[in-house]
Amino acid sequence: MSAIGTLSTGHIGINVTDIERSLAFYGEVLGFEVIGEGKEEGQRFAFLGQGGKLVVTLWQQAEGAYDSGRAGLHHLAFEAESIDHVRAAEAALKARDVSFAYEGVVAHREGAASGGIFFHDPDGTRLEIYAPTGAEGAEAPNESAPTCGFF
Repeated sequence: MSAIGTLSTGHIGINVTDIERSLAFYGEVLGFEVIGEGKEEGQRFAFLGQGGKLVVTLWQQAEGAYDSGRAGLHHLAFEAESIDHVRAAEAALKARDVSFAYEGVVAHREGAASGGIFFHDPDGTRLEIYAPTGAEGAEAPNESAPTCGFF
């Protein structure tokens, strides 16, 4: 073990181009509530969470859309309570014409019990909602690489 002990993810910060548009997406679509925000011109940000626990911070400081060819965040995955919750999220996202990487729930790899949906936020940031079980029998888009790896 490291001298600094065991670490876990505290929250994720995402740069966005339009905080109002992103707040609608992460709030109305994904169900996060605003727990704090800064509204000063040129320094807009919002702390989003569930049950009072911070999960995501949005920073309005990006000048362009997400670029998958640059170093940095590959994708952000959210674990759902069940595969039924994943399917409910899929329906809500489809109703808003969100861009998906794959059609439907896909397995994380061939034969895996875990799986989910892969889609993009309004700035193109790659997102995933998955469940650790319930995707048995779902196809994996790529037999030789993890589903969440190349999209």
